[in-house]
Amino acid sequence: MSPLKRNIIANLIGNGWSALLSIATIPFYIHFMGIESYGLIGFSITLLAFFTILDVGIAQTISREMARLTALSEKAQEMRNLVRTLEILNWIIAISIGILMCCLAKSIALYWIQPDKLDHQTVYYAVILMGLSMMFQWPSSFYSGALIGLQKQVLLNVILAGMTTLRCVGAILILWTVSPTIKAFFIWQIVIYAFQTMIMAFALWSNLPKTGKGATFQVFLLSNVWRFAAGMGGITIISMIISQADKFILSKLLTLEAFGYYSLAAVVATSFSRLMGPLVTALYPRLTQLIAMKDTKTLKQTYHGGCQLMSVLIIPVAFFLAFFAQEIILLWTQDPATAEKTHLLVTFLAISTMFNGLSHIPLSLQYAHGRTRLIFYISMGMMIIMIPGIFLMTHHFGAVGATVIMMVINLLFMVTITQLIHRHLFPEENRRWYISDVGLPLIVALIAVGIGRILIHGSIPIVPLVLELAAVAFVTLSVTALAAPIIRDWLLNRIIYLPQKIFYGN
Repeated sequence: MSPLKRNIIANLIGNGWSALLSIATIPFYIHFMGIESYGLIGFSITLLAFFTILDVGIAQTISREMARLTALSEKAQEMRNLVRTLEILNWIIAISIGILMCCLAKSIALYWIQPDKLDHQTVYYAVILMGLSMMFQWPSSFYSGALIGLQKQVLLNVILAGMTTLRCVGAILILWTVSPTIKAFFIWQIVIYAFQTMIMAFALWSNLPKTGKGATFQVFLLSNVWRFAAGMGGITIISMIISQADKFILSKLLTLEAFGYYSLAAVVATSFSRLMGPLVTALYPRLTQLIAMKDTKTLKQTYHGGCQLMSVLIIPVAFFLAFFAQEIILLWTQDPATAEKTHLLVTFLAISTMFNGLSHIPLSLQYAHGRTRLIFYISMGMMIIMIPGIFLMTHHFGAVGATVIMMVINLLFMVTITQLIHRHLFPEENRRWYISDVGLPLIVALIAVGIGRILIHGSIPIVPLVLELAAVAFVTLSVTALAAPIIRDWLLNRIIYLPQKIFYGN
């Protein structure tokens, strides 16, 4: 098995397991702590994403530099020194986040969050604890980026899957047997994130090439990477604002209970985004290598294969969630009120996430070429439109209005950015992307899940409903895979040669 395939499979399994656990444990969190406390968890996720503005492209830079330097054996010591230099900067940022959150905790508890049942003192201590949790969680992105660049993605996924299991399952046990409070929840998060960061740091340094010399902090190494880091930092800031603007704004405009429902809907609707990261993570280093090798033919084939695989992974799931949101949430939470208050939010957020995800591979192609300016300016324009749009739509239509404007803007971003990227890099491939990579899978999936929606009625008993939903999901995924030419050819080849492998072992 090629390293690319091995990394994709490992990333899908690892991220899939983490996503499954994260989603499965939410009803337990709400059961033990209440929807307002879960709203605080959603708020902490939003704040952590907000603080990515401080990353200034460090995680993406270390990933790219590790992938590049691994091909240059004479650069082993430089690699170790660069890791040490960026590691120290990353820890300075992490400690600063912890201190800042402790300083702002009182103001956030009194003037930003709007609790109904929770008292301000509880919210105050929760904000302090979530700040400390962020401090220990923050360096993980740096160590992850470095391990990705070193092609140690199988090891990375083993660590992350194990830590996620311990964090999620352990949290339920703590809430059940020790204290069903938001304070106990965040204390457990602090312990696990500290342990996770320590393990990831050890894994990184164990897999760096040995030179017999200690790694040192060297400021001049930053001069070699600052342009790419600055470009990625700017894009990261804008991307963070775009992805978290809705939650940050709605955490102020909505009550904590209403924001809790919105956070719940966002988790469900964006759950399949965990399928995007594994593919991008595995594909990006490969695209970078092919560009360096000037292998244009293989680059194009790899690019289109990645785009089609992305379509097959996310389009069926997005449409399935959008069309059957109410049934899925009801089966998941067993709470009709929750399903009623969240299903429309899930519908629009799922489609919005799909449009965003379909642009990921073209963006990776642009990054692999070391170009960031185009994406920066397009993202800036998107942000300028989105923020006032969310305020306006929320004012008139509530949280649903915010999801609608996000869906529209993500569609416009996908169409605009892919058109411009192809024009600059692969002008002859634009038509193929719209038709083969995205268009056909999208149309086929929409028809399949639409027919399923017409045939299925949510009032039937639970067991038949689950079976029918599973059948629709399977059929939609199957026909979508067959609509993508590269994926279809790969599947048919495996089916044709399967009897030969079984009987002859080759």
